[in-house]
Amino acid sequence: MAAPTSLEQLQQAISRNYDDLSKRLQQVARFLLEHPNTVALETVASLAVQCDVPPSTLVRFAAAFEYNGFSEMQNLFRQSLVEQTSSYSERVKLSKSTSSTKTDASHILEEFSSSNAFSMNHMNHHFSQEMLSKAVDLLENAQNIYLIGLRRAFPISSYFAYSLRHLNKTTHLIDGGGGMLIEQASNIRENDVIIATTFSPYAKETVNVSEFAFKAGAKVIAITDSKISPLAALSDVCFDIKEAEVMGFRSLTSSMTLAQTLLVALAYRLDSDRKIGDSKQIEWEH
Repeated sequence: MAAPTSLEQLQQAISRNYDDLSKRLQQVARFLLEHPNTVALETVASLAVQCDVPPSTLVRFAAAFEYNGFSEMQNLFRQSLVEQTSSYSERVKLSKSTSSTKTDASHILEEFSSSNAFSMNHMNHHFSQEMLSKAVDLLENAQNIYLIGLRRAFPISSYFAYSLRHLNKTTHLIDGGGGMLIEQASNIRENDVIIATTFSPYAKETVNVSEFAFKAGAKVIAITDSKISPLAALSDVCFDIKEAEVMGFRSLTSSMTLAQTLLVALAYRLDSDRKIGDSKQIEWEH
């Protein structure tokens, strides 16, 4: 096969061939898919440390996809970043945020603010109008909407639950309260939609409930962080979010922005279809 000539083609090739890669090459694959901006900015030595593999493994990974060297493959990541980024200073700020040693609150605020802004400013390049519209269509036509997002992803699901109930959509939050995760998911049926949110390391409970929903014939909207997430193969629409990361702490800002986008778009859709009563005022918490 010929080497992919764009980052999108490479990411698709990695996803297709992931199961056939060795364990170490899979480590590299996950890192490349989850941290494309870091791959664009860092040296081979630094990336090897972050992937927890020898530098030679990165070279072998590139060769597995028909590149003459790692730098040839890395150029795809750099080209993509240049196309998305309006100024070099933004890329410098992103690079600094991964290695800063300052820990005072004002500096941390600055790093999170700039990194989150970078992540959000490029979401519109990552998700097509077709993806967004399909997700809104599924939510509009769903008989029931189920929501699951545990641990770090829980704020996303709880926000969906809060907002969807203001839109008079029949909504069920699956949180495993009282150890009743299975019972909460047991009524998922065809014509229902589940919004499943999980990030690496992926919550096994979320994956299991999504598999149950998939087998039941329900539609699955996934919010995750990689094209090789276990939710990707189960989903009708898969949003792989590239969240900002500062000092090892990952944000939820972009995921929450996506949630608000889908919810407000749904609100306008329902209003235009006269599915929200004129006497019912939707209150959005500011």
